[in-house]
Amino acid sequence: MLTDRLRPDLVAIGVALSLGLTGIIEPNEVFIGFSSSAVVTIIGIFILAQGLQRTGVTRAFGRVLAQANRGGERGMIALVMSSGACLSLFMNNIAAAAVLLPGAVDAVKRRKLIPSKIMMPMAFATALGGMATLLTTANIVVSEALTVSGQRGYGLLDFVLVGVPVTLAGILFMLTLGRRLLPTRDPTALDPARANSHVLTESYELFQRLNRIRIPPTSSLVNQRIVDSGIGKQYGMSVMAVLRNGQTVLAPSPDEIIRAHDTLLVIGRRERAEQLRQYGAIVEPDSQFEGEITSDDVSLVEVIPAPRSRAIGQTLRQLRFREKFGASVLALWHGGRSVRTDLATLPLEFGDAMLVHGSREAISLLQSDSDFLVLRPPAAEESPVRADRAVVAVVILIAALTTAALDIVPIALATMLGALAMVLVGCLSMDEAYRAIDWRAVFLIAGMLPVSIAMQRTGAADELGRVITALLSGFGPVAVGAGLLTLTMLLTQVMSGQVTAVVLAPIAISTAQAIGSDPRAMAMFVALGCSLTFITPSAHPVNTFVMGAGGYQASDYPRVGVPLTLICVILIIALVTFVWRP
Repeated sequence: MLTDRLRPDLVAIGVALSLGLTGIIEPNEVFIGFSSSAVVTIIGIFILAQGLQRTGVTRAFGRVLAQANRGGERGMIALVMSSGACLSLFMNNIAAAAVLLPGAVDAVKRRKLIPSKIMMPMAFATALGGMATLLTTANIVVSEALTVSGQRGYGLLDFVLVGVPVTLAGILFMLTLGRRLLPTRDPTALDPARANSHVLTESYELFQRLNRIRIPPTSSLVNQRIVDSGIGKQYGMSVMAVLRNGQTVLAPSPDEIIRAHDTLLVIGRRERAEQLRQYGAIVEPDSQFEGEITSDDVSLVEVIPAPRSRAIGQTLRQLRFREKFGASVLALWHGGRSVRTDLATLPLEFGDAMLVHGSREAISLLQSDSDFLVLRPPAAEESPVRADRAVVAVVILIAALTTAALDIVPIALATMLGALAMVLVGCLSMDEAYRAIDWRAVFLIAGMLPVSIAMQRTGAADELGRVITALLSGFGPVAVGAGLLTLTMLLTQVMSGQVTAVVLAPIAISTAQAIGSDPRAMAMFVALGCSLTFITPSAHPVNTFVMGAGGYQASDYPRVGVPLTLICVILIIALVTFVWRP
């Protein structure tokens, strides 16, 4: 997992199979993770969150950000952080960030704020809010480890007394010292998240690669479709518009016929455009364009791969992007710079952003696709929601969480009952429920949970617990808990918090039993440490998710994240000691 040579979920399944093949665990225990309450709870949470999205409940959070016009930078930070923390109380952190990002980008533009001052606080808030509830994946995994070891698992509200004060302290830090540590960069130079066509074209330096190609009657390109001309496939360029008889055809279809006397506005390198001379085309020396590239029917928007997007690692050509959506990608923000040539062959990465040009129908179709996220789409292009079911969705969520909080039924049963209710009342369809589940996360956790069984059955957890006990027990149980918290935090920076929880939770439980401490208190240090994902952009997908929108560099994260982590570590040690008395 550390080398990234294989996908984490593939490694997890391989680990589970190897444990069964070597006889370390029984064959019937290899796939026990798929029936565990942890995995069932996570599946239920994914479906509940999707129900809120399909009924427009979570979109309301984005509208609050987009329409908030009072207060300056400090007020905006407080708004995005409180919204992110609240959303992450009952939904996946990545989903919470995906809900907030378009609204945050819109609000930043409206209020002329600097994106680099807003996006990182939003990302950190989703991790902070996740500390205050059992519904965070790592917390669920640690609770499952307690159950497997014969201890009582955590309840829905067991994290509140520690998580809420830490969350509030984190928000206060970001509003004061943290805000000063955040980078200040020219948003038009580094931030690709833009709201109108003029700033978007400047951000992507689009017109620096604009070429005017005139088509005389003698050109072999006459009467050819654009898709057959080779401009895209052979030369890696994009046709942004066609000037014809005093009219401008924006975002032309691939089937648009090139006519004599047309002038094509082509985005790509000059030397590529020059090669069209062999077809009798004339490359004009003046490549200026004074007109508008948007209209009532054509939009220019920015699109990023959504969390858990299947588009990651694939090229636009492999995705058949042009054929599927009927829109053109004019530029790609990739690796901190604008790329405008050979876009179709460049694999998409998490954090990339695309400048998409197309009809409003095409943009609407793109927005409805779960693999992409349109940043600040025009109001008319927002995908339809089942608004008449919004109140019902909220009632179902409250009922499910209340039932779990009061221990009326186990949390796995409560969340799945809520998920079933969402489908039965029409908040979302069963197919939408299946698509809402992050199956990679499910297989990762289900594959790694047998490791907990193996560590306890073979005595590996006891041995590692004895090492920690020998090193720290002389200083008392609080020192042991602090050591586990620090170890968890460090591993989480380079390894998934879910995996860290699986590995360290049994060790924490064994260590607590060895020194006569409360296993639930000691495991709490591990659970909360898995949420301290502030130091590296790779510590959590949300950190990577906001890099493009905020124009961040990797070095920005430790500058802000290290002091925030130190504050959280000190508070967690103090609060767990006071509340749980290890």
